Amino acid sequence: MFIGFIFIASEAILAYKVLPGDREYKKSVHLSLQLIALALGIIGIYAAFKYHNESGIVNLYSWHSWLGLGTICLFAIQWLIGFSLFFYPGGADNIRAAILPWHVFFGVLIYLFAIATAELGFLEKLTFLESSGLYKYGSEAMLVNFTAMVVLIFGGVVILSAILPSELEPEGYHPVSIEP
Repeated sequence: MFIGFIFIASEAILAYKVLPGDREYKKSVHLSLQLIALALGIIGIYAAFKYHNESGIVNLYSWHSWLGLGTICLFAIQWLIGFSLFFYPGGADNIRAAILPWHVFFGVLIYLFAIATAELGFLEKLTFLESSGLYKYGSEAMLVNFTAMVVLIFGGVVILSAILPSELEPEGYHPVSIEP
């Protein structure tokens, strides 16, 4: 789930900021990476349901599972709307211009939901480990907490990078030339 929903979705979000090339190329990369993230997210949800069913664990019993299922549904809706309005067949220019800020806002919000779902998953895993006798300050508990912190910081950096202006140099900035 981390690779699909967090890492690949992060790459897709940043495709417009970091990739060289024209807008159509960046749009294709963004759309493709988001589709891969969606597919991996669906596979992850399928695997969770399959594991629960085979292990006799009730499905959808925690906030992590509910938020995760809601996030994957919103992600799919966002992808379908983005595909139909911005890629194929594409909406009229005025409609795309009006929808774009909302597409960006909801994309970042859904990504934030994915980060929150991951954090709840780490908490749930740690709770299960501790209830099975894991020492509260043991190395496994520290690894889970450290990984959760890294994912949270990573998500914050991605969101910050996505919302900051993409200018390489601030307006009015002129480098000082050094002449011999």
